[in-house]
Amino acid sequence: MLDRSHDPLRMFRKLAQMNRLANARLHHALVALPVADYTQPRPAFFGSIRATLNHILLVDRFYINALEGHSLNTTALDQARDCPDLATLTAWQEAEDLRLLRHVEGLAIPEMDEVISVDRGIRVQTDRRDDLLSHLFQHQTHHRGQVHGLLSATTVAPPQLDEFIVGDDAPARAADMARLGWSEDDLMR
Repeated sequence: MLDRSHDPLRMFRKLAQMNRLANARLHHALVALPVADYTQPRPAFFGSIRATLNHILLVDRFYINALEGHSLNTTALDQARDCPDLATLTAWQEAEDLRLLRHVEGLAIPEMDEVISVDRGIRVQTDRRDDLLSHLFQHQTHHRGQVHGLLSATTVAPPQLDEFIVGDDAPARAADMARLGWSEDDLMR
């Protein structure tokens, strides 16, 4: 067994796992939200729960694509920008969450300081891989928090979104872990 006691990549794996768990919990709660509430204009930066979730998906696709070394995929971004319904968005977000998790789990320490070219269509951004990953995790957390706040004005109770990293949170995440087919060993490695 690999000794991970001083593994500098562990935090990035944990953040990718947390991202998957938080999105799964949020999307599970959203199933109870009436479509009218999902699409209703709200006082938020993106104007609705639907638009905010579409933005999270779009940015995930954008950065994961770049992290994997691909050029700009405008078709995938346009698709994410206007995802028509929650069921489709949930499936697409799950695919991106798993894609990000596989990417992070496949990284070696020397790859973290590699400079990544991010094709923005009109220009190319260059940043270190670890910085892009940190940005992506922060972006996801920020906008999930916005959706959490928007849910408080609906009939659906906003789910707890921060019980994923530490061992003491195991009971609070048990149902989510079971839905994902994950074990505590998977999360605590």
